Amino acid sequence: MAELLTRPVTHDRSLLPLQVKDLTVRYDGTTALQALTFRLAAGARVAVVGPNGAGKTTLLKVLAGAMRPSSGSVAVYGHKPGGHVCIAYVPQRSQVDWFFPVTVAEVVMMGRIRRIGLFRFPRRADWEVVDRALERIGMAPHKGMRIGELSGGQQQRVFLAQALAQEAELILLDEPLTGLDLPSQEAIFSLLDELKEQGIPVMVATHDLNLAAERFDPILLINRRLVAIGPARAVLTREHLKETYGDHIHLLPETEGLLVLTDTCCEGGEEGG
Repeated sequence: MAELLTRPVTHDRSLLPLQVKDLTVRYDGTTALQALTFRLAAGARVAVVGPNGAGKTTLLKVLAGAMRPSSGSVAVYGHKPGGHVCIAYVPQRSQVDWFFPVTVAEVVMMGRIRRIGLFRFPRRADWEVVDRALERIGMAPHKGMRIGELSGGQQQRVFLAQALAQEAELILLDEPLTGLDLPSQEAIFSLLDELKEQGIPVMVATHDLNLAAERFDPILLINRRLVAIGPARAVLTREHLKETYGDHIHLLPETEGLLVLTDTCCEGGEEGG
């Protein structure tokens, strides 16, 4: 509740949207992340890639201000994450209570709570922001439905609408494409293209290396520590992938690079990873 009452900070536009330095996270006697250092420019569309337990979810939670690092620092436009209205974090679908009795419009309005104030009611202008966000992701006809009645792709689009209504300037998505059909994935990428044009950086945790290579730049490859960051051709090399995945990945040489086949160790959710 203290964070909800925190007055939003003012951005210094001369600074980068995100700077991470020597970020280390330890809990329950385990090191989840070790000395990560990287920075993101405006409009970056980043794939955070690594096996289960690599620290992908932990990283997004720290950036969102939902978890504190053991050491190191995170700066969003020069400030710590906790004071920001502008950071939107969308967790894995498995971590959401889809039976909670709220409508699509109410879920999107939750993105505006910190802008409105904890004990204030939404104004007409706030509902107009919600309506525009739903229209933008093609979910306006479903605004009165319960969130649990939607398909997986529709649910993900609703949470992206929540980020839009929040007027987020850094968006963190944890496995948003898992289990979605191709049309739903394309609808999400269409919105991500718009966000890139607006200069809004997006970080997406994913297990899909081929999708990461085709649709993202840069790629952040981690396994508790930073293995590599940069374009797909520089990051998804034989050496980096074997270092990251060990025996759980198979590399077949091709004339134009490598065909990457991952086994079942890297499918499904990733609690805390």
